[in-house]
Amino acid sequence: MDIVLQWLLLTVAVAAGWVAGRLGSSGRGSGTTIADEDSVRDRLQFLFTNYSDQAVENFVQSLAVNKDTVSLHLSIGNHFRLKGETDRAILIHQNLLARPELPPRFSPKVTLELAKDYLNAGLLDRAEALLQQLMGDREYGRKSAQQLIELYQQEKEWSNAADVARTLTKGDADPAMFKVLAYITCEQAEEALKQDDRWGAQKLSKEALDYDRSCVRATLILMRLLIRQGSFREASNQSLKVFDQNPEFGPEAVDRLMKLEHEHGNVGRLGKKLRKLYESYPSTSLLLALVESVERSSGRPAAIDLLRQELEIRPSVRGLLRLVEIAGYEKGMTTDEGRLVSRIGHLILVNRPVYRCVNCGFSGQQLHWLCPSCKQWETVRPIQGVEAE
Repeated sequence: MDIVLQWLLLTVAVAAGWVAGRLGSSGRGSGTTIADEDSVRDRLQFLFTNYSDQAVENFVQSLAVNKDTVSLHLSIGNHFRLKGETDRAILIHQNLLARPELPPRFSPKVTLELAKDYLNAGLLDRAEALLQQLMGDREYGRKSAQQLIELYQQEKEWSNAADVARTLTKGDADPAMFKVLAYITCEQAEEALKQDDRWGAQKLSKEALDYDRSCVRATLILMRLLIRQGSFREASNQSLKVFDQNPEFGPEAVDRLMKLEHEHGNVGRLGKKLRKLYESYPSTSLLLALVESVERSSGRPAAIDLLRQELEIRPSVRGLLRLVEIAGYEKGMTTDEGRLVSRIGHLILVNRPVYRCVNCGFSGQQLHWLCPSCKQWETVRPIQGVEAE
């Protein structure tokens, strides 16, 4: 215990020296201050790593609270949160808020940091209460609202998320917030669909498009609604709007379009539309759809010629596998070499990610409209390249 006390006294002395240096550093360069901060951080690190919560609490209690030391308290709390020691971060920030000498102008910032601690700890009710408390704050209201939206998204409370998002689309709004609101509204539309509330789902999908005309998901939901209504030709035209909104999601539209035509239409009649789209937005999915349409309308030899020609320009594993397959059918047999190429090709693709987030790099075989990693909307997209699109 004596050793702990000695270290506490030493650390307090160092911290006090750092604060004094800060107060008297107006005539010095910034390099000296950075060196002092590093020195303090090294000594604090020893304390944080080797001693109990009680020792840390004693240190924090002994550290003065004023406009010059608040940043040090916050740094200590953030240090613990980043290390995953959220309980200690909560202790630091709770202590700071409880200190009567805390300058009032710092209270919202400390409250926001405590709310982040609660979020990390999974104490969502406590986090929600603090973030709602900060919503009206001029300096931290927007940040609090954004954190609150993330909380409601995590809990799938889409109505609450939409209400908060709308507050951020008023006045001098960030255009990105309209996309967030559009996708939250799509989640509400999906919930309406689960309840077979088609009118509600349609209304919400159109509302999403009012917020963001490029919202691909809203367009695909409207396509599903048209299919349920039996309006298959309109549903087909609806899917093609995706290429005007965001061509990167073209493969999603093509997959749904081909499924629709197989079940309710005529794949062969799509040839002209698909060829025009492929010329503007080439992808493996579009090529394979076009090849199938040509095969239906003009025969297998024409489809093989088209596929072979396009693979010379834009090679892809999926395209090669399809060529091996239909060429084998045309010859009336499948060779050992063809079966080997097909087997190896499928093994290459079976565990390959199909989608990747353009923001954080998260990848997987399932499309997520909200990235599970960075929590951004519409950033997980079909991968481009020889082994993908």
